[in-house]
Amino acid sequence: MLLHIVVVIHIAAGLTAVISGAAAMLAPKRRGRHPRNGHVYLGALAVLTATATALAIAKPHTAYLLIAGAVALAAAGYGWRARRLHQQGWRARHIIAMALSYTAMLTAFYVDNGPRLPIWDRLPPLTFWFLPAAVALPLTLRALNRQAPHVVTRQRPDRPTGSGTA
Repeated sequence: MLLHIVVVIHIAAGLTAVISGAAAMLAPKRRGRHPRNGHVYLGALAVLTATATALAIAKPHTAYLLIAGAVALAAAGYGWRARRLHQQGWRARHIIAMALSYTAMLTAFYVDNGPRLPIWDRLPPLTFWFLPAAVALPLTLRALNRQAPHVVTRQRPDRPTGSGTA
């Protein structure tokens, strides 16, 4: 009975994290929806990791998924901290960390549930480990290009930019 309650809480936290994380990504990057959804994501991710730990204790064969969960929570914590400190390059660190967090969370979900999902059940098992990252990488690069373009273009400060010839 207790295990079923933990599973229900785990599913609710996972859905909350997926929805609030996507809402934060799609919201304008200013006060209001973006940070509010980000805080909900971080809280849901903490609950998700705690319930995953309880589930791994009850079902030790799933303990390897805690690695992805720990990466997701640690990356989200780092992304939150980068945003709070506002140090040089905070925006790029925030974007990369939060993208890594969301990707790790989805990877754990697909590795655990992919074989039972329609259409996904036809994919090779290794796909569940790499497809989330393959989708996330170009989206993360796009976000970096829009929010922190100096990271993506890699212009060296000692070289002049422009179309002039040397």
